[in-house]
Amino acid sequence: MNNDQSSQREVLGKKERWELRKQEKQKLQEIQQRNKWAKKVSFWVITIFIIGSLGYGVVYLATRPEKPAPGTAFPILGRDHIPVGTFHPEYNSNPPASGSHYAKEAEWGVYQNELPDEQLIHNLEHGGIWISYKPNISPAIKIKLESIGNRYKKAVIVAPRAKNDSMIALASWGRLEKLDILDEAEIINFIDANKNKSPEPLAK
Repeated sequence: MNNDQSSQREVLGKKERWELRKQEKQKLQEIQQRNKWAKKVSFWVITIFIIGSLGYGVVYLATRPEKPAPGTAFPILGRDHIPVGTFHPEYNSNPPASGSHYAKEAEWGVYQNELPDEQLIHNLEHGGIWISYKPNISPAIKIKLESIGNRYKKAVIVAPRAKNDSMIALASWGRLEKLDILDEAEIINFIDANKNKSPEPLAK
């Protein structure tokens, strides 16, 4: 083989290697381009998903029905002040949850004796919770109710009430819940949900 043929094969080999490197470089660029495009697509897919999820969440929160407050709602009978001992229209619940009442509210706290309904309605108007119970309840239940009342020293009144038609009654402004068993969780729920839902939210 002469030198010209050897030199020609060497040149051809260089061209083939150069062409091969060129093809590999093009493939690498194509792969990088595809990866770049895939990243862009993934970014926008994730972004659209997040925006859509947030939008759905906002719409859901704005349109979902509000959880009803515990207890039964009673029509508000007004909030007129009346002198002690004055006649007034009959209340629409037992115990009452609104209506004509005395001008002076009771001090918050636990009582061993009954207080007038007309006085405690004023406390409800101020956003408080009135926990009443039949006088013949067990000492253990009475102690538990008083313990709950002492947790809310400026928002709750606990007192016996002979006219109750349930063992325990929970009253707030315009709402009433009756219990025939001691349910501490339900009592706490009623207090937290209904406290200060009143014309004069002054309870603390």
